[in-house]
Amino acid sequence: MNLTTHHLPLTTLVAALAAMVALAENSPNLQNSQTPRSESNTDSASSASLRLCVKNSDWSLPRGARIEGDRLIAEIPAEDGPRSIWCGAKIPVAEALDKMQCVSAYVRYRAENVSEPLHPWNGVKVQFVYKKDSGDTIYRNVNTPRGTYVWTNAVARVSPLRDGSVKDGVATLILGLEECTGRAEFDLSELKIEFEDVGLTPVNQDYIVHYPKEEGVNAEALRRGERRELLSQLGEKEVGSKGEQSKKTPNLQNSKTPGSESNTTSASLPLCVKKPLRGCMLPARATTEDDIETLHQWGATMARFQIMRRFLSVEDNQDLPEYWSWIDKRLDNLVNVLDWAQARGMKICVDLHSFPGGLRTGDRETNMFFDEKWANAFVETWKRIATRVKGHPAIYGYDLINEPKQTTFAPISYWEVQRRAAEAIRAIDPDTAIVVESNMAASAGTFRYLSPLAMDNVIYQIHFYGPMAFTHQGVAGNLRKQKGRIPFWPDPSKGWDRDYIRNTVKQARLFQEKHKCRIYVGEFSAVGYAPGADQWIRDAISVFEEYGWDWTYHAFREWAGWSVEHEADDPAADHPDKFHRAEDTPRKRALTEGFRAHATPVAGRNG
Repeated sequence: MNLTTHHLPLTTLVAALAAMVALAENSPNLQNSQTPRSESNTDSASSASLRLCVKNSDWSLPRGARIEGDRLIAEIPAEDGPRSIWCGAKIPVAEALDKMQCVSAYVRYRAENVSEPLHPWNGVKVQFVYKKDSGDTIYRNVNTPRGTYVWTNAVARVSPLRDGSVKDGVATLILGLEECTGRAEFDLSELKIEFEDVGLTPVNQDYIVHYPKEEGVNAEALRRGERRELLSQLGEKEVGSKGEQSKKTPNLQNSKTPGSESNTTSASLPLCVKKPLRGCMLPARATTEDDIETLHQWGATMARFQIMRRFLSVEDNQDLPEYWSWIDKRLDNLVNVLDWAQARGMKICVDLHSFPGGLRTGDRETNMFFDEKWANAFVETWKRIATRVKGHPAIYGYDLINEPKQTTFAPISYWEVQRRAAEAIRAIDPDTAIVVESNMAASAGTFRYLSPLAMDNVIYQIHFYGPMAFTHQGVAGNLRKQKGRIPFWPDPSKGWDRDYIRNTVKQARLFQEKHKCRIYVGEFSAVGYAPGADQWIRDAISVFEEYGWDWTYHAFREWAGWSVEHEADDPAADHPDKFHRAEDTPRKRALTEGFRAHATPVAGRNG
C-alpha cells in the first residue's frame, strides 16, 4: 500500500502515519520468525509507506537562494569565492523512528559549474541534519558530483537502524551548496519524503538470559534461595532471580537447539558472580606468544582475537574455497593463542572480522544481508570455526560478526544472520558463549531496538568511540580541528565528561538490566595524540567497571595511532602520521591501571 498526499497539513499526516503503523502491528511479521520469509517481501523495501508533502513556504532561503515555480535554486558566483548556502525544511521524524520506519528524502537535482570543494562532503548538498539526545549534531550527507551535469537523483535518510532517537523529534532536510561556487537546482515537484518500514519488529522482549554457574560459586545454595547471604559476603546486591524467570513465558523465536533449553533448567542462573574480564584486541597479523605474555604481564585477563583481512572491502571474500583456506590458517594461529592464554589463566574472544561476500558496490551494505548465498557461507564459516576449537577452556565466546551495519530494509537482517549462526554453533558446541553484536558497528544506541536471542549463555557486545570528534580527530580523513581548535577531554563546555559516557551507553545498560544479560565492550579507544586521551580511557573504564562489563581496548600492536606503546612525532599536526615507540606513555598507564584495578570479585550481571 502506498498512501500519497499532497495538500494535507503535517499534523494530519503524522496522525495518518500512526494509524498505518497500528494497522501494520496487527499484521503478521516474519522478519524474526523461524518460518521462511514471504517471497513478496524479499525485494521490496517496504510493505507500506507514507509520503509527506513539503510546501515551498516550508523552506528557509538564505542569501543566494530562491524558489522559481517548482525549482529551488542555490547560486554562488565564481567571483564571490567558495561559501555555503543551506536551504532547510524541518521534517517530523519521531513517529517514524519509534515505529521502526526509515525517513527517506528522494531528491532530483542538477548542477552547473560546481567547483571542486575542499572535502568530499562539500559541494551540492543533499543531507539530513539533526541533534541526538546526547547533544551531538549528526549530518547524514550524500556525496554528490562536481562540475556540470543533467538531472540526477539522490536519497538522504534518517534510519531507526542507524540513528535511533532524534532530539525534539525533528530533522532538517538541507538542499543547497557548501564551500564551493556554482549553481544547483532542485526539482521540488519531484521531492518525496517517505516513511518506509525497515522490516524489524522486536521479539523475545520478556526473555531473561541465564548463564552457566561460575566456578567457585555455590550454585546449589543459590538455587535454594541463599542468594542474599552469599551476595552479602561480597558486599553486593542481587540483580535477578530464578523465580522471576519461572513466572514469565518467553517469546521463543529461536529453534530448539542444544543449549537453548537451558533457560528453564536448574543448570543455569540469571545471576553471574565474577569480576569483569579486561584486556585488548589482538593484531590482525599472527599473534605470538610474546604478545600474550606481554598482556599477561600488564594484568590483562582476556583478549579479542580477530580473524581479519582487507577490512570493509567491497565484493570481497567471494572465492569461498580460498576464503575458507585462509580461515583455516587463522585457526592454526588461534589454537596456539588459546593454549598460550590457558597457560596464563586468560580468555580469548574469537572475532570474525572479515565475512564472506564483503560489502555491496555502491551503498556498501553487507552482501550477506541481501543474498542467501553469502548468508549460508557465513553460517558454514562458523560451523568450521566451532568444529575446530569447541571445548577449549580458554574460549570466552564466539563473536559472530564484527560491527554489523544495516541501514535499510534487508531480507536477511543483521539479527537474523547472527541467529542462524548461533544456532548452528550450538548444535556443534552447546557450552561456549555466543557473542552477539548490535547494529551500526555495535553501537550502544541501537540496543534500543535490539532483540535478545531466545538462547542462554549469550553475551551482547558494544563498541564505544564517543565522541568521534575527539577519539577520531585527524584519523582517516576526519578533521582534526573543530571550529579552529583541537578537541580535548574532558571538555565541560561540550558536556564531554563521564556522564557523557554513561548517557551514550545508556541503551545497552537498560538492555542489560531488562534481560539480566552480560555486556562486553569489544572495542574502545581514542587516538593517541588526542589531548586527554589517557583520561578518556580512565573515564571509559570506570563506567564499564561500574556496570560490571567485560572490556577489551582497541588495539594492541595494531596501528600505531591506537597503540599505547607509541606516541606521535608531532602531536599538534593536522593529521599526525608518524609515530615512535615509547616504553611508557600516559595512555599505557591508564590502561594497565584499569587492568589491575577492582581485584575483588563483583556480584551482579556480568560481574
